[in-house]
Amino acid sequence: MGTVTLGVSIAVPEPHGGLLQRCRLGFGDAAAAVIPTHVTLLPPTEVDAATLPEIVDHLAAVATAGRPFPMRLCGTDTFRPLSPVVFVRVVEGSSACGWLQERVREPGGPLDRALPFPYHPHVTVAHGIAEEAMDTAQEALADYEATWTADGFALYEQDGSGAWRQQREFRFVRRSSPAEESSEAAGPLMRAR
Repeated sequence: MGTVTLGVSIAVPEPHGGLLQRCRLGFGDAAAAVIPTHVTLLPPTEVDAATLPEIVDHLAAVATAGRPFPMRLCGTDTFRPLSPVVFVRVVEGSSACGWLQERVREPGGPLDRALPFPYHPHVTVAHGIAEEAMDTAQEALADYEATWTADGFALYEQDGSGAWRQQREFRFVRRSSPAEESSEAAGPLMRAR
């Protein structure tokens, strides 16, 4: 059956996702044409294609344990000089993203893997382009802001051309008991396991 390259992420919804994708293309980052605007939960990971049913079951269980949470992007930052990336900062929702990515990569699970750097939720707007263009990206989006409610995440597969295609969406379960509603009002957002 072979291997496939997978990623798991929270899509940045419209109109924000399209705007940031067009900006990224405008800065000269051609990869934006094949990468939907997102917050990564699992970076590109090669797996045996035969494990896909187990992976889907695992991600469905992660989604069942979560619930919708507010996301807010604000301003830019960079991972330079360590990594040639400029990004829009996740200023609300980062702890919920951290909770999710830990469960996606759960030790002993089908997507168990170590990360090369500590997890830091962000939205990439320039990667691996000229330094001047990276500076332009960081300056141009310094005042950018967007908010939405994250109501799930998706599994993506990279095709032979390098494009990322959504394979399956996993929605969080909305809860409606009074205890859950007051918990939601107090802050994010994930039920402890």
